[in-house]
Amino acid sequence: MDKYKCTVCGYIYDPTIGDPDSGVMPGTKWEDVPADWVCPECGATKDQFVKLA
Repeated sequence: MDKYKCTVCGYIYDPTIGDPDSGVMPGTKWEDVPADWVCPECGATKDQFVKLA
């Protein structure tokens, strides 16, 4: 599964970890993360993330 990086603060969304504090369970692919989810570090929106190579 692909990881995504916040272009604002550098937070890495790792699907194997998810974001349980925000209701995104481990194993959740980026495509399945809710559209209204925001970066837990800085509050950036999902469209401010880029896929890591």
